[in-house]
Amino acid sequence: MVVPNQTRTVDGHVSGQSNDPLSLPAHCLSSARVAQELQTETKTGLSSSEATARLERHGANDLGREKGVQPLKILAAQVVNAMTLILLLALGACFGIQSWIEGGVLAGLILINVVIGFIQDLQAAKTIASLKSLNAATARVVRDEGVISTIDATKLVPGDVIELKVGDNIPADARVIEAVNLEVDEALLTGESLPVRKYQDEVFDEDTGPGDRLNVVFSSSVITKGRGRAIVFATGMFSEIGAIAAALGDDGGKKRKLKRDENGKASVVSYLAFGAGKTWDWIGKFLGLTVGTPLQRKLSQLFYYIFGFAVICAIIVMAANEFRGRNDVIIYAVATALGTLPVTLILVLTITMAAGTKVMVQRNVVVRNMRSLEALGGVTNICSDKTGTLTQGKMVARMAWIPNLGTYSVGSTNDPYSPEAGTVAFTPSEPREMDNDNGTPVTPRSETHASLQNYLDIASLANLATVTRADDEGSTSWQANGDATEIAMQVFATRFGRPGHGAGASESWTQLAEFPFDSSVKKMSVLCQHNATGQVRIFTKGAVERVLASCPSISFSSSDGHNDSDKAVPLTTELHNTILQNMEALARRGLRVLALASNSASGKIRPVSADEARRGLLKREDFETDLTFRGLIGIYDPPRPESRPSVFKCHQAGIGVHMLTGDHPETARAIAIEVGILPAKMDMIRADLAEQMVMTAHDFDRLGDDELDALAELPLVVARCAPSTKVRMIDALHRRGKYVAMTGDGVNDSPSLKRADVGIAMGLGGSDVAKSASDIVLSDDNFASILNAVEEGRRIFDNVQKFMLHVLAANVAFVTTLLVGLAYKDAGGISIFQITPIEILFMLLVAGAFTETGLGFESASKHILSRPPQSLKYGVFTPEFLADIVAYGTIMAICLLSSFIIVIFGFYDGEFGHDCNLRYSDSCAGVFKARSTCYTTMMWMFVFFAWELVDSRLSFFDGAVRDTKAWAARLWKNTFLFWSVVVGFFSIFPTLYIPVLNRRVFLHEGIGKEWGIVFAVTILFFIGAESWKWAKRVHFRRKNVMEKKGAAMSEEDLEKRAFERFYSSDSEMSVEK
Repeated sequence: MVVPNQTRTVDGHVSGQSNDPLSLPAHCLSSARVAQELQTETKTGLSSSEATARLERHGANDLGREKGVQPLKILAAQVVNAMTLILLLALGACFGIQSWIEGGVLAGLILINVVIGFIQDLQAAKTIASLKSLNAATARVVRDEGVISTIDATKLVPGDVIELKVGDNIPADARVIEAVNLEVDEALLTGESLPVRKYQDEVFDEDTGPGDRLNVVFSSSVITKGRGRAIVFATGMFSEIGAIAAALGDDGGKKRKLKRDENGKASVVSYLAFGAGKTWDWIGKFLGLTVGTPLQRKLSQLFYYIFGFAVICAIIVMAANEFRGRNDVIIYAVATALGTLPVTLILVLTITMAAGTKVMVQRNVVVRNMRSLEALGGVTNICSDKTGTLTQGKMVARMAWIPNLGTYSVGSTNDPYSPEAGTVAFTPSEPREMDNDNGTPVTPRSETHASLQNYLDIASLANLATVTRADDEGSTSWQANGDATEIAMQVFATRFGRPGHGAGASESWTQLAEFPFDSSVKKMSVLCQHNATGQVRIFTKGAVERVLASCPSISFSSSDGHNDSDKAVPLTTELHNTILQNMEALARRGLRVLALASNSASGKIRPVSADEARRGLLKREDFETDLTFRGLIGIYDPPRPESRPSVFKCHQAGIGVHMLTGDHPETARAIAIEVGILPAKMDMIRADLAEQMVMTAHDFDRLGDDELDALAELPLVVARCAPSTKVRMIDALHRRGKYVAMTGDGVNDSPSLKRADVGIAMGLGGSDVAKSASDIVLSDDNFASILNAVEEGRRIFDNVQKFMLHVLAANVAFVTTLLVGLAYKDAGGISIFQITPIEILFMLLVAGAFTETGLGFESASKHILSRPPQSLKYGVFTPEFLADIVAYGTIMAICLLSSFIIVIFGFYDGEFGHDCNLRYSDSCAGVFKARSTCYTTMMWMFVFFAWELVDSRLSFFDGAVRDTKAWAARLWKNTFLFWSVVVGFFSIFPTLYIPVLNRRVFLHEGIGKEWGIVFAVTILFFIGAESWKWAKRVHFRRKNVMEKKGAAMSEEDLEKRAFERFYSSDSEMSVEK
C-alpha cells in the first residue's frame, strides 16, 4: 500500500537532500555519484519491481493536500441551500396554520429530496475525483533496461531517470545528467523572471541557494528550451516546492483582499467595501449565483426569477379570495407557489454533468474544465493541427531526392519502424519529372554514391531518434524512440547501413553541440567532429525555405564511370527554382518535405571548445551559414482512417474545419483534400476563392484585421503556421460571431488554447503547459475524438434541455391549472384547488427527480450531428425550447382542466362542497373524485412526457408498428428512465386506494368510472404532443434544418453542401458579422 504524504514527516529535512539523505545534497555531488548513491543506472534506470518497492517506502510523489470526497460537506450542502430554504419556508407556513398533515408530508418529501441529492451528489463527486487522476501530470521515465514509458508523476521515486523536453512541467526535484541547451523557468520557486540555464557537470557548495543550483531541476518548474535527462532525488514533500507547501499550509483559494494605501492603512470606505464584498461572496455562494459552471449559475438565477413569480402567484391567489386568512386559502397559495418551482433542476444538472464527464473518458476525452461541457455543443468551427491529429503520426520516409543523382522511393510498409520492410527503388529522374513510375528496385546497402553518403550523414546524425532491433533472439521486430519525423529519417538512413542512432552515440563522430529545432527558425543542427580526421562539420535539416536561405551552394553528384564524386556548385536562381519545383512535386503527393544541408568537407568552421558548448555560449547564426544543399526528403504521415468520416460528420453538423499546420502549402493541400477539409474538385473553385482557401501564415499575417474581415471566407488551410497565426485565426473567427475549438500540443500553443472558446490539448504528444492551458485533453490525440467531444457536448446540452423542459412544462401546467381554477369556488366563496400541494410535491420530487435523472442519462439522438450547432445567443433557452414549454405546458393544462371539469360537472353536477381544501366530507365526494382524476392524469402525463422528450422532434411511436421489437428495445436501452416511468406509473395506486393516505394526506379519493376519463385524457395528451412534434418536423424540414425521413446524404452530397458557396459563380457572398 502506498503511504499517503499526509502521514510522512519532513522534520529535519535539509534543502537539496533526497528522501533518504545522501552523503551531501545532490547539487554538491557529481551526477555519477548521485546515481551511485541512489543505486540506479543513468542509461537503463530502475527496474519496475525496485520502483514499486521504493514507492511503498517513500510514498506517492504529491504534496498531500487533496482533501478528496467529503460526505459531510456534501450533506451540509444539501441542507443549507436556497432550494431547501424555500421549501422550509413552505413547511413553516404549513405548521404556522397548524396544517400538520401537509407539513408532515412536506417535511418527509424534503428529507427524501435531501437524501436523494446527497446520494447523487456523492456519486458525482466520486466520479469527478476519479477523473482528476486522468488530469494528473505525467512523466517520461526510463526503466527496465532503458525502456522509455509515460507514467503518472505521482509514481515517481528517488532514483528514477526522467527525460525532459520543452513544455514539460518537471515532476520532482532531479539532478541533471544530460543537458542540451536546457533552460528552465523557475519563477514559481525562486521569483527569477528569466529562464535559468542548466549544466550537468557543475558541482556547487552545500550552502548554495536553490536559485543558483544550476545542476538541479525543481518540481513544478517548466522546461522552456532544450532537452535533457535527470535523476530524481526528492519527491513529494521532500522537494523544494513541497517544503514551501508545508510552510504555507493554505488551500490556495482566491481570497478577497482589503485595499490599503501606500502606508499600509485602510480607510473606512475600504473596510465597508471589503465587508460588502465578503457578504456578497457568501450570499452569492449560498444562492449559487457565483459558483459552479455558467449554466449552473444561470439556472440559479432562473430559479430566483421563478421564485419571485411564485410569490406573485401566491398574492394573486390570496387576492382572488379577498386575502382571507383561512387555512385553505393559504394552502392554495402554497400549492400555486410550489407548482412554479423547478425543485429538481440543479440536482439533475449536477448528476448529468458528472455522468457526461465519465462518458467522455470512455470516448478518449478528459474534461479539465466543466464549463467546456456546456461550450462543446455550441462549437461552430474547429481549428486542428495535422500531424498526429488528422494523421496517424507514424511517419515513413517515402522519397529522397539528391541533386544530379536521382530519387529514391520506399514502397508501402505496415511496419514504419523496420528498415527491412518495404522495397527501395531508384530512378535518375527528379520528383517533378516522375509520374507513377518510381524506378527500379535496388539494394540500399549496395548504394555507395558519395552524394548519397553525405546526404545520409545528415539524415542519421542531425537526429535524436534511435532505431534498434528488438533484443529478442532471432527477432525481426524493431524498436524506435524519438520524434516521429526523426524516426522516419533514421529508419531511412538505417536502410542504407547506418547504425540507427544520432551523433551522440556515433563511433565515428563526436557531437560537440546541438542547436535544437526552434519554431522561429524552423531548423535543427548538430556540430560534430570526426574522430579520425578531427574535422568539424555542421549537419542541418529543416523547412526548405529556411535551409535554402543558409545555402549559397548545392551538391552535385558526378561520375566518370570509375570514380564517384560529390562537388559543391553555386546555387543559382535557376537551381533554386528547380529545388522549389521538386519540393512542390513531393508536397503534392501529400509528403512533408524537409531540406538537408551541411558545410562542405573543405569548409572551415572555427574551433569549438567543450566549455562553450556546455555553457550554451554558441550562437546558431554563427554556424548555420555557408551551407551546401544536399537534397530533399519527403515524409508521409498517412491520415487516420477515421479522419475523413469525422470531417464529413462535421460538415453534416454545420461545423467548419480548419487545418493549421507547419507543413508546406502543397503538402497541407493534399492532406486536406484527402481528409475532406478541402473539396475534391478544387479545379471547379473560382480562382480567387481557391487562393483564399489555402494560405501561408506569411500571407495570412500580412493582412490586417480589416482585410481579414473583408475576405468572403477565412482560409480552411493555413500552412507554415506559427503560434501567433493561430491566435489571429481565432480572433478573426470571433469577429465573425463563431465559437471556436482549437487544438494544440506545444508550449507556444498555450495562448491560442486559452484564447479559444474550447482549448483542446493532446494527451499523448502534448506538453504539460499546453494541457494546463486547455479545457479538455484528448487521450489518443485523434481528430475523431474531437467530434466525439462535440457529440457528447451536444448530447449533454440536449439532455439538459430535456429535463428542464420536463419540469418547466409541468410547472406551466400546474400554475395555469391552479390560476384558472381560482374561478371554481365552494359555497363559502373559497377557490377549490384541482391539485393539492402534496400531489404537486409528490410528482415533482418523487416521480420528477427520477424521470429527469433518467433523461440526463439519455443517449444521443441519431440526428444529433445532422443539425447546426446550438445558438450561443440563446443558450439553453432557444426559441424552440421556449415554444415547447408553452406548447406542452398548455396541452397538459388543457388536459388537467378537462379531466377536472368533466368529472365535477359531468358526474357530480358542479357540486364543490364545503371546506374541501381542508378535509373530506360527503359534500366533497365530487371534488375529491375530480381531484383524483386530475392527479392521476397529470401523473401519467408527467411520466410518459419523459419518453416523449427522448427525441424532441421524432415521434415517440416511430417504428412501434413497423419494428415493434426495435421500438421496445429503444425504450429499454435507458433502463434508469424505463424503470422511473414504470414505477411512477404504478405509484399512483397506493396514493389513491390506501385509506387515510388518500383522504387525509393527499385530499383525494379512489376512483372508479373516472378511469375512463383518465385514459381518454391521457390519449388526448399523446395526440396533442405528437401533433406538436409533427408540426415542428414539417417546419424544420421546410427550412432544411432537419433531414426528410429516410433521407441520407452521401459524402459527395455533404461535400457539395459544405462547399457550395465556393462553387458559386457569382459574388453574392457576404461576410458574417
